[in-house]
Amino acid sequence: MAILDEHMLEFFSRSPEQTRRIGMRLGGALRAGDILCLQGDLGAGKTTFTQGLAQGWGSLDSVSSPTFILVNQYRRADGSLLFHLDAYRLESVPEAEELDLDAMLEEGALIIEWPERLDGLIPNEHLWIELEHISDEHRQMKFHARGERYDELLDGVRQSLFGGQ
Repeated sequence: MAILDEHMLEFFSRSPEQTRRIGMRLGGALRAGDILCLQGDLGAGKTTFTQGLAQGWGSLDSVSSPTFILVNQYRRADGSLLFHLDAYRLESVPEAEELDLDAMLEEGALIIEWPERLDGLIPNEHLWIELEHISDEHRQMKFHARGERYDELLDGVRQSLFGGQ
């Protein structure tokens, strides 16, 4: 049993719609420089969650998994950018370095699927979200905040889900 503290949140989503809504709540708080890492097997709900993130953030573009093109870029009416990186097909850390995560973070927020494949390239401060397929409709979501900014984001998610805890 995980010991949950102010840097962690565990949640069980009961449907794709609920997973998307949680993403929307978090997406509404994103700003340039934020980095979200989504870890989970195929079918764990990463793309569904990202659809909610982008919608809550205010994306003008529809969300699809960038598995074959590596990075999708979504726009907001104010010109802000949200980057969606899928590291699944990256062959090596040098290949990942060519993507220039720092430049993306200067321009917008960044969502990374399969972040464990970017060994050593992810900033120390980030929000790490583990998604696990429990059954057809159910997903377990574990949020791990690393850094003050991500504690704030996590507090926002916690409050939107459970009220003033």
